Amino acid sequence: MSLVEQWRAAVRRELDVAVALRHELHAAPRLSGDETDTADRVAAAIGRGPGLAVAGTGRLIQVVGGGGGGAVAMRTELDALPIAERTGVPWASANGTMHACGHDVHMAALVAVARAASGLDLPVPLVALLQPREEDADSGALSVVSQGAMDGVAAVVAAHVQPRLPVGIVAVTPGAVNAGIDTFTVTVRGQGGHSGYPHTVTDSVLALASVVVSLQQLGARRVDPVIGIACMVNQLRAGTADNVVPDSAVGSGTVRTMREEDRKEAREALLQIATHVTAAHGCTAEVQIEGGVPPLVNDEHLATRAFLSLEEMGHPVTAEFRSFGSDDFAHYCGTTPGLMMFVGTGEAGGGLHDATFLPGDEYVATVADALVAGYCAAVLD
Repeated sequence: MSLVEQWRAAVRRELDVAVALRHELHAAPRLSGDETDTADRVAAAIGRGPGLAVAGTGRLIQVVGGGGGGAVAMRTELDALPIAERTGVPWASANGTMHACGHDVHMAALVAVARAASGLDLPVPLVALLQPREEDADSGALSVVSQGAMDGVAAVVAAHVQPRLPVGIVAVTPGAVNAGIDTFTVTVRGQGGHSGYPHTVTDSVLALASVVVSLQQLGARRVDPVIGIACMVNQLRAGTADNVVPDSAVGSGTVRTMREEDRKEAREALLQIATHVTAAHGCTAEVQIEGGVPPLVNDEHLATRAFLSLEEMGHPVTAEFRSFGSDDFAHYCGTTPGLMMFVGTGEAGGGLHDATFLPGDEYVATVADALVAGYCAAVLD
Protein backbone atom coordinates (compact mmCIF):
# COMPACT_ATOMS: atom_id res chain seq x y z
CA MET A 1 0.00 0.00 0.00
CA SER A 2 1.39 3.42 -0.96
CA LEU A 3 1.96 6.25 1.51
CA VAL A 4 -1.04 8.12 0.11
CA GLU A 5 -3.30 5.09 0.55
CA GLN A 6 -2.05 4.44 4.09
CA TRP A 7 -2.50 8.08 5.09
CA ARG A 8 -5.98 8.38 3.61
CA ALA A 9 -7.10 5.22 5.38
CA ALA A 10 -5.71 6.54 8.68
CA VAL A 11 -7.42 9.91 8.12
CA ARG A 12 -10.80 8.19 7.77
CA ARG A 13 -10.32 6.66 11.21
CA GLU A 14 -9.83 10.16 12.65
CA LEU A 15 -12.81 11.83 11.00
CA ASP A 16 -15.24 11.40 13.91
CA VAL A 17 -12.81 13.19 16.22
CA ALA A 18 -12.11 15.86 13.61
CA VAL A 19 -15.78 16.59 12.88
CA ALA A 20 -16.59 16.84 16.59
CA LEU A 21 -13.71 19.30 16.93
CA ARG A 22 -15.04 21.27 13.95
CA HIS A 23 -18.39 21.72 15.71
CA GLU A 24 -16.68 22.75 18.94
CA LEU A 25 -14.50 25.34 17.22
CA HIS A 26 -17.39 26.64 15.13
CA ALA A 27 -19.45 27.23 18.27
CA ALA A 28 -16.68 29.20 19.98
CA PRO A 29 -14.93 31.34 17.33
CA ARG A 30 -12.31 33.96 18.14
CA LEU A 31 -11.42 37.13 16.27
CA SER A 32 -7.98 37.93 14.84
CA GLY A 33 -5.43 38.37 17.61
CA ASP A 34 -7.60 36.58 20.19
CA GLU A 35 -7.06 33.01 19.04
CA THR A 36 -5.19 31.59 22.05
CA ASP A 37 -8.14 29.40 23.10
CA THR A 38 -8.49 28.07 19.57
CA ALA A 39 -4.76 27.35 19.23
CA ASP A 40 -4.75 25.54 22.57
CA ARG A 41 -7.67 23.36 21.53
CA VAL A 42 -6.25 22.48 18.12
CA ALA A 43 -2.81 21.70 19.60
CA ALA A 44 -4.41 19.46 22.22
CA ALA A 45 -6.35 17.59 19.53
CA ILE A 46 -3.16 17.01 17.51
CA GLY A 47 -1.57 15.56 20.64
CA ARG A 48 2.04 16.57 20.07
CA GLY A 49 2.34 19.16 22.81
CA PRO A 50 1.72 22.91 22.71
CA GLY A 51 4.36 23.59 20.08
CA LEU A 52 6.29 26.81 19.54
CA ALA A 53 4.43 30.10 19.86
CA VAL A 54 4.57 32.14 16.63
CA ALA A 55 3.03 35.45 15.58
CA GLY A 56 1.59 36.00 19.03
CA THR A 57 -1.29 33.53 19.26
CA GLY A 58 -0.13 31.05 16.61
CA ARG A 59 1.68 27.74 16.99
CA LEU A 60 4.25 25.71 15.09
CA ILE A 61 3.98 22.04 16.06
CA GLN A 62 6.28 19.26 14.91
CA VAL A 63 3.90 16.41 14.20
CA VAL A 64 6.41 13.88 12.87
CA GLY A 65 10.18 14.26 13.01
CA GLY A 66 13.06 12.33 11.48
CA GLY A 67 13.71 11.70 7.84
CA GLY A 68 16.01 13.72 5.62
CA GLY A 69 15.58 17.15 4.10
CA GLY A 70 13.50 20.11 5.10
CA ALA A 71 10.09 19.87 6.71
CA VAL A 72 6.74 20.25 5.01
CA ALA A 73 4.40 22.65 6.81
CA MET A 74 0.63 22.37 6.63
CA ARG A 75 -1.05 25.67 7.42
CA THR A 76 -4.47 26.33 8.87
CA GLU A 77 -6.02 29.64 9.91
CA LEU A 78 -7.30 30.18 13.44
CA ASP A 79 -9.40 33.34 13.29
CA ALA A 80 -13.06 34.09 12.66
CA LEU A 81 -14.97 37.16 11.47
CA PRO A 82 -17.16 39.76 13.26
CA ILE A 83 -20.37 38.36 11.75
CA ALA A 84 -23.55 37.33 13.58
CA GLU A 85 -24.23 33.77 12.42
CA ARG A 86 -27.55 32.85 10.76
CA THR A 87 -27.14 29.15 9.97
CA GLY A 88 -29.53 27.76 12.58
CA VAL A 89 -27.47 24.65 13.38
CA PRO A 90 -27.29 23.48 17.02
CA TRP A 91 -23.57 24.24 17.08
CA ALA A 92 -23.86 27.75 15.68
CA SER A 93 -21.89 30.58 17.26
CA ALA A 94 -23.85 32.90 19.55
CA ASN A 95 -21.12 35.43 20.37
CA GLY A 96 -21.43 37.73 17.34
CA THR A 97 -18.37 36.13 15.77
CA MET A 98 -18.43 33.44 13.10
CA HIS A 99 -16.25 31.04 11.16
CA ALA A 100 -17.75 32.35 7.92
CA CYS A 101 -14.69 31.56 5.81
CA GLY A 102 -14.32 27.84 6.51
CA HIS A 103 -11.40 28.06 8.92
CA ASP A 104 -13.18 25.61 11.24
CA VAL A 105 -13.18 23.04 8.42
CA HIS A 106 -9.50 23.70 7.69
CA MET A 107 -8.50 23.26 11.34
CA ALA A 108 -10.44 20.01 11.66
CA ALA A 109 -8.89 18.65 8.46
CA LEU A 110 -5.36 19.45 9.64
CA VAL A 111 -6.05 17.73 12.95
CA ALA A 112 -7.25 14.60 11.13
CA VAL A 113 -4.15 14.58 8.91
CA ALA A 114 -1.76 15.19 11.81
CA ARG A 115 -3.29 12.52 14.05
CA ALA A 116 -3.26 10.04 11.16
CA ALA A 117 0.41 10.80 10.45
CA SER A 118 1.56 9.67 13.90
CA GLY A 119 1.52 6.01 12.88
CA LEU A 120 3.21 6.50 9.51
CA ASP A 121 6.83 6.45 8.41
CA LEU A 122 7.04 9.85 6.69
CA PRO A 123 10.15 10.62 4.62
CA VAL A 124 10.56 14.19 5.93
CA PRO A 125 9.28 16.00 9.04
CA LEU A 126 5.70 17.24 9.10
CA VAL A 127 4.92 20.54 10.82
CA ALA A 128 1.47 21.92 11.67
CA LEU A 129 1.34 25.70 11.28
CA LEU A 130 -1.58 27.17 13.23
CA GLN A 131 -1.64 30.70 11.88
CA PRO A 132 -3.42 33.62 13.51
CA ARG A 133 -4.76 36.84 11.97
CA GLU A 134 -5.44 35.70 8.41
CA GLU A 135 -8.47 37.99 8.29
CA ASP A 136 -6.64 41.00 9.72
CA ALA A 137 -4.59 43.70 8.00
CA ASP A 138 -1.84 42.87 10.51
CA SER A 139 -1.06 39.66 8.67
CA GLY A 140 -0.26 36.63 10.77
CA ALA A 141 1.56 35.00 7.87
CA LEU A 142 3.84 38.00 7.47
CA SER A 143 4.66 37.83 11.18
CA VAL A 144 5.43 34.11 10.91
CA VAL A 145 7.84 34.74 8.03
CA SER A 146 9.40 37.82 9.66
CA GLN A 147 10.12 35.88 12.84
CA GLY A 148 12.06 33.24 10.90
CA ALA A 149 9.61 30.50 11.79
CA MET A 150 9.76 29.14 8.25
CA ASP A 151 13.49 28.49 8.40
CA GLY A 152 14.06 24.81 7.72
CA VAL A 153 10.70 24.43 5.97
CA ALA A 154 11.11 23.15 2.40
CA ALA A 155 7.46 23.52 1.35
CA VAL A 156 4.21 24.84 2.78
CA VAL A 157 0.75 23.64 1.73
CA ALA A 158 -2.83 24.61 2.49
CA ALA A 159 -6.37 24.09 1.21
CA HIS A 160 -9.37 26.40 1.37
CA VAL A 161 -13.07 25.70 0.86
CA GLN A 162 -14.43 27.67 -2.11
CA PRO A 163 -18.14 28.09 -2.93
CA ARG A 164 -17.27 29.51 -6.36
CA LEU A 165 -16.26 25.99 -7.38
CA PRO A 166 -18.78 23.20 -8.01
CA VAL A 167 -19.30 20.70 -5.22
CA GLY A 168 -16.40 18.30 -4.75
CA ILE A 169 -14.01 19.71 -7.35
CA VAL A 170 -10.50 20.41 -6.10
CA ALA A 171 -8.59 23.20 -7.84
CA VAL A 172 -4.83 22.76 -8.01
CA THR A 173 -3.61 25.55 -10.25
CA PRO A 174 0.06 26.37 -10.94
CA GLY A 175 1.12 30.00 -10.92
CA ALA A 176 -0.91 32.96 -9.66
CA VAL A 177 -4.20 31.86 -8.05
CA ASN A 178 -5.10 34.78 -5.75
CA ALA A 179 -4.64 38.49 -6.27
CA GLY A 180 -2.38 40.87 -4.47
CA ILE A 181 -4.32 43.64 -2.78
CA ASP A 182 -3.65 47.28 -1.89
CA THR A 183 -6.08 49.63 -0.19
CA PHE A 184 -6.28 53.29 -1.15
CA THR A 185 -7.86 56.52 0.03
CA VAL A 186 -8.34 59.57 -2.21
CA THR A 187 -9.07 62.85 -0.40
CA VAL A 188 -10.26 65.59 -2.75
CA ARG A 189 -10.15 69.20 -1.57
CA GLY A 190 -11.96 72.11 -3.17
CA GLN A 191 -13.84 75.20 -2.07
CA GLY A 192 -17.24 74.61 -0.51
CA GLY A 193 -20.24 76.88 -0.35
CA HIS A 194 -23.96 77.26 -1.04
CA SER A 195 -25.37 74.80 -3.57
CA GLY A 196 -27.63 77.54 -4.94
CA TYR A 197 -24.55 79.37 -6.26
CA PRO A 198 -22.56 76.61 -8.01
CA HIS A 199 -20.41 79.14 -9.87
CA THR A 200 -18.86 80.25 -6.56
CA VAL A 201 -17.62 76.81 -5.43
CA THR A 202 -15.01 74.29 -6.51
CA ASP A 203 -16.98 71.06 -6.18
CA SER A 204 -15.03 68.34 -4.39
CA VAL A 205 -17.91 65.84 -4.77
CA LEU A 206 -18.08 66.26 -8.55
CA ALA A 207 -14.30 65.91 -8.78
CA LEU A 208 -14.33 62.73 -6.67
CA ALA A 209 -17.16 61.28 -8.76
CA SER A 210 -15.07 61.82 -11.88
CA VAL A 211 -12.12 60.10 -10.19
CA VAL A 212 -14.29 57.08 -9.37
CA VAL A 213 -15.37 56.72 -12.99
CA SER A 214 -11.88 57.37 -14.37
CA LEU A 215 -10.34 54.70 -12.15
CA GLN A 216 -12.01 52.12 -14.37
CA GLN A 217 -9.17 52.90 -16.80
CA LEU A 218 -6.93 50.81 -14.55
CA GLY A 219 -8.63 47.68 -15.83
CA ALA A 220 -9.51 48.87 -19.31
CA ARG A 221 -6.25 50.45 -20.43
CA ARG A 222 -3.37 49.91 -17.99
CA VAL A 223 -3.12 46.11 -17.58
CA ASP A 224 -3.19 43.23 -20.06
CA PRO A 225 -6.89 42.22 -20.12
CA VAL A 226 -5.91 38.56 -20.34
CA ILE A 227 -4.43 38.92 -16.84
CA GLY A 228 -6.87 41.48 -15.47
CA ILE A 229 -7.18 43.85 -12.55
CA ALA A 230 -9.99 44.75 -10.15
CA CYS A 231 -10.22 48.32 -8.85
CA MET A 232 -13.22 49.07 -6.65
CA VAL A 233 -14.12 52.27 -4.79
CA ASN A 234 -16.18 50.94 -1.90
CA GLN A 235 -16.67 53.93 0.39
CA LEU A 236 -17.63 57.55 -0.34
CA ARG A 237 -17.79 60.18 2.38
CA ALA A 238 -18.71 63.84 1.88
CA GLY A 239 -20.87 66.62 3.18
CA THR A 240 -23.02 67.43 6.19
CA ALA A 241 -26.14 68.96 4.60
CA ASP A 242 -28.19 68.62 1.40
CA ASN A 243 -27.68 72.23 0.34
CA VAL A 244 -24.00 72.68 1.22
CA VAL A 245 -21.14 71.87 -1.15
CA PRO A 246 -18.42 70.41 1.11
CA ASP A 247 -14.80 71.54 1.09
CA SER A 248 -13.62 67.93 0.80
CA ALA A 249 -14.76 64.47 -0.27
CA VAL A 250 -13.14 61.11 0.43
CA GLY A 251 -13.24 57.84 -1.48
CA SER A 252 -11.56 54.58 -0.51
CA GLY A 253 -11.33 51.10 -1.91
CA THR A 254 -9.07 48.32 -3.10
CA VAL A 255 -7.04 47.47 -6.16
CA ARG A 256 -6.24 43.82 -6.88
CA THR A 257 -3.68 42.46 -9.32
CA MET A 258 -2.38 39.02 -10.28
CA ARG A 259 1.20 40.09 -11.02
CA GLU A 260 3.62 42.10 -8.93
CA GLU A 261 4.59 44.26 -11.92
CA ASP A 262 0.92 45.15 -12.45
CA ARG A 263 0.65 46.05 -8.79
CA LYS A 264 3.38 48.68 -9.22
CA GLU A 265 1.78 50.00 -12.43
CA ALA A 266 -1.63 50.22 -10.75
CA ARG A 267 -0.27 52.27 -7.86
CA GLU A 268 1.39 54.75 -10.21
CA ALA A 269 -1.69 54.99 -12.43
CA LEU A 270 -4.01 55.49 -9.47
CA LEU A 271 -1.92 58.45 -8.31
CA GLN A 272 -1.83 59.95 -11.82
CA ILE A 273 -5.56 59.61 -12.43
CA ALA A 274 -6.59 61.04 -9.07
CA THR A 275 -4.18 63.97 -9.34
CA HIS A 276 -4.95 65.01 -12.91
CA VAL A 277 -8.71 64.45 -12.85
CA THR A 278 -9.15 66.54 -9.71
CA ALA A 279 -6.87 69.23 -11.15
CA ALA A 280 -9.18 69.46 -14.18
CA HIS A 281 -11.99 70.33 -11.75
CA GLY A 282 -9.90 72.94 -9.97
CA CYS A 283 -9.38 70.72 -6.94
CA THR A 284 -6.44 68.91 -5.40
CA ALA A 285 -6.08 65.26 -4.39
CA GLU A 286 -4.15 63.49 -1.67
CA VAL A 287 -3.70 59.77 -2.33
CA GLN A 288 -2.73 57.26 0.34
CA ILE A 289 -1.96 53.67 -0.66
CA GLU A 290 -1.39 50.92 1.90
CA GLY A 291 0.16 47.66 0.77
CA GLY A 292 -1.64 44.46 1.66
CA VAL A 293 -0.62 40.99 0.56
CA PRO A 294 1.19 40.17 -2.70
CA PRO A 295 -0.26 37.88 -5.38
CA LEU A 296 -0.41 34.25 -4.27
CA VAL A 297 1.72 32.22 -6.68
CA ASN A 298 1.63 28.44 -6.45
CA ASP A 299 4.80 26.45 -7.07
CA GLU A 300 4.38 24.70 -10.42
CA HIS A 301 6.07 21.45 -9.35
CA LEU A 302 3.92 21.13 -6.22
CA ALA A 303 0.75 21.95 -8.12
CA THR A 304 1.45 19.48 -10.92
CA ARG A 305 2.22 16.58 -8.59
CA ALA A 306 -0.62 17.30 -6.17
CA PHE A 307 -3.04 17.44 -9.11
CA LEU A 308 -2.00 13.94 -10.17
CA SER A 309 -2.18 12.64 -6.61
CA LEU A 310 -5.73 13.95 -6.08
CA GLU A 311 -6.75 12.56 -9.45
CA GLU A 312 -5.43 9.15 -8.39
CA MET A 313 -7.50 9.43 -5.20
CA GLY A 314 -10.58 9.77 -7.38
CA HIS A 315 -11.29 13.46 -6.83
CA PRO A 316 -12.43 15.58 -9.77
CA VAL A 317 -9.70 18.20 -10.24
CA THR A 318 -9.09 21.34 -12.26
CA ALA A 319 -6.00 23.44 -12.91
CA GLU A 320 -7.95 26.46 -14.18
CA PHE A 321 -9.44 28.13 -11.11
CA ARG A 322 -8.15 31.58 -10.12
CA SER A 323 -9.72 34.22 -7.92
CA PHE A 324 -9.29 37.94 -7.28
CA GLY A 325 -9.73 37.17 -3.62
CA SER A 326 -6.58 37.47 -1.54
CA ASP A 327 -4.94 35.38 1.18
CA ASP A 328 -1.88 36.11 3.28
CA PHE A 329 -0.64 32.59 2.49
CA ALA A 330 1.03 34.54 -0.34
CA HIS A 331 3.69 35.69 2.12
CA TYR A 332 4.92 32.10 2.52
CA CYS A 333 5.10 31.60 -1.23
CA GLY A 334 7.50 34.52 -1.51
CA THR A 335 10.13 32.69 0.56
CA THR A 336 9.24 28.98 0.35
CA PRO A 337 7.70 26.80 -2.36
CA GLY A 338 3.99 26.91 -1.55
CA LEU A 339 0.72 25.43 -2.71
CA MET A 340 -2.80 26.68 -2.01
CA MET A 341 -5.59 24.37 -3.19
CA PHE A 342 -9.33 25.07 -3.28
CA VAL A 343 -12.11 22.63 -2.44
CA GLY A 344 -15.44 23.34 -4.13
CA THR A 345 -18.54 23.51 -1.93
CA GLY A 346 -20.96 25.05 -4.47
CA GLU A 347 -22.95 28.21 -3.80
CA ALA A 348 -26.04 26.58 -2.28
CA GLY A 349 -24.61 26.99 1.23
CA GLY A 350 -23.91 30.71 0.91
CA GLY A 351 -20.73 32.54 0.02
CA LEU A 352 -17.52 33.26 1.89
CA HIS A 353 -17.91 35.85 4.67
CA ASP A 354 -21.69 35.37 4.62
CA ALA A 355 -23.74 34.84 7.80
CA THR A 356 -25.26 31.67 6.30
CA PHE A 357 -22.03 30.06 5.03
CA LEU A 358 -21.77 26.52 6.39
CA PRO A 359 -19.92 23.84 4.38
CA GLY A 360 -20.97 20.32 5.25
CA ASP A 361 -18.86 18.13 7.53
CA GLU A 362 -17.95 15.95 4.53
CA TYR A 363 -15.53 18.65 3.38
CA VAL A 364 -13.25 17.91 6.31
CA ALA A 365 -12.21 14.70 4.53
CA THR A 366 -11.75 16.41 1.16
CA VAL A 367 -9.59 19.18 2.61
CA ALA A 368 -7.60 16.52 4.46
CA ASP A 369 -7.00 14.64 1.19
CA ALA A 370 -5.74 17.85 -0.41
CA LEU A 371 -3.27 18.38 2.44
CA VAL A 372 -2.00 14.80 2.10
CA ALA A 373 -1.59 15.33 -1.66
CA GLY A 374 0.35 18.54 -0.98
CA TYR A 375 2.77 16.83 1.38
CA CYS A 376 3.33 13.93 -1.00
CA ALA A 377 3.87 16.33 -3.90
CA ALA A 378 6.72 17.89 -1.94
CA VAL A 379 8.52 14.66 -1.04
CA LEU A 380 7.70 11.88 -3.51
CA ASP A 381 9.20 11.47 -6.98
